[in-house]
Amino acid sequence: MDKTVTDRVIAVITKAQHLEADVVKADSSFAELKIDSLDGLQIVFALEDEFDVSIPDEEARKLTTVAQVIDGVTSLLAQKAV
Repeated sequence: MDKTVTDRVIAVITKAQHLEADVVKADSSFAELKIDSLDGLQIVFALEDEFDVSIPDEEARKLTTVAQVIDGVTSLLAQKAV
């Protein structure tokens, strides 16, 4: 995982959920962070703004961990670079 993408994803989630910086880790699940589906949508919108990508709805629904978000954003950025 790209460290800068990881840091930025964690920062977006931390800000969107008003969490302490040390609470959100790459191996955190949304359940552990008490992120529900509405919160997840807000995070997706914030990530789309942060990284200038479009996250498909069907993919967004599958996201349940911070690591999945990081992998998904990394993949979208790689596709965008081609």
